[in-house]
Amino acid sequence: MLGAMEAEARDTATGARAAPRGSVAAALVATALGAGYSPVAPGTAGSLVGLALFWPLHRFGLPVQIAAVVFLFLLGVKCSTMLAASVGRKDPGLVVVDEVVGMWTTLLLLPFTPAVAALAFVAFRVMDVLKPYPARQLEGLPGGWGIMSDDLMAGVYANLLLQVLLRAAGGP
Repeated sequence: MLGAMEAEARDTATGARAAPRGSVAAALVATALGAGYSPVAPGTAGSLVGLALFWPLHRFGLPVQIAAVVFLFLLGVKCSTMLAASVGRKDPGLVVVDEVVGMWTTLLLLPFTPAVAALAFVAFRVMDVLKPYPARQLEGLPGGWGIMSDDLMAGVYANLLLQVLLRAAGGP
């Protein structure tokens, strides 16, 4: 019989154990406030949370936005490492803080309009799935570094793609 601290939730994508109750804060961060528990497409749900959380962040200057990305990246490394160890999987589907960081990276230096936000969402999801070099290789980094780094790189690629597209269309 399991003790109270060993009570578990299930990763909806894999059926793996989720964080014990003792690490609720780490689980909240790693799952992007619970979006990772979405029964359908938790990565997409995490990306939508990232998009929603960037809305208030876009009102601040670029230095604050970059600081927020760096802070959440480092916090995400720690929390995703803890949650992955807790569930016994290298990159569990319920960890989606990496999608939040990837979306924020995609949106940096872009005008935050509904059209650009929608394009950024699609561009990031495509790059996250395709994982062009070196994004896929970054997954091999240990623990949360691998979980977070590939999505950060996907966000860089999505951002560069949108910068080119917007300039080609005569935008900023």
